Amino acid sequence: MRTLIFSAAISTLFFVACNSNSNKQETSSTTAKNTEMKTDETAKGPVQGILAGYLDMKNALAKDDDKGAADAGKELVKAFDNFDKTTLTAEQAKMFDDIQTDAREHAEHIGANAGNIAHQREHFETLSKDLYDFVKVAGAGEKLYYTNCPMYNNNKGANWLSETKEIHNPYLGKSMQTCGSVKEELN
Repeated sequence: MRTLIFSAAISTLFFVACNSNSNKQETSSTTAKNTEMKTDETAKGPVQGILAGYLDMKNALAKDDDKGAADAGKELVKAFDNFDKTTLTAEQAKMFDDIQTDAREHAEHIGANAGNIAHQREHFETLSKDLYDFVKVAGAGEKLYYTNCPMYNNNKGANWLSETKEIHNPYLGKSMQTCGSVKEELN
């Protein structure tokens, strides 16, 4: 009987030890993957989180998706709030300070105005100007295209940043999806 109890205790300890080691390996693997992702984002450039939110918003507006644009606006507000300026040079930090309040406010308005895509697009126009100015100074860490729609706002036109050379117009959406042209390539 003692042998049976002793064997059961040893088996239980062995089982617990094996599972514990497996969990440590999974945790170690997950930590390594998360570190890799953060390193990749940092390598792309300090503005990557802000650009990701902006580009999601641009793509939602191009699809006439006011709810998607609102969600992206809320995410962009978080990206501005969590932005780490310590990665910036003095010139880049000054530019960030110059655009942050205004750009964050526009993202906030876009986030709060699901159901009013015309109003979202008005704010997107100014937000695009701010982010263009910031990207010119801080870099994007990826190729971007500064694109123009000549017909928006009664033919006054408006610009936006895009991750693709192919035109997906956020101002006119599905009604004139390909209206526009690339004005500048940014690296």
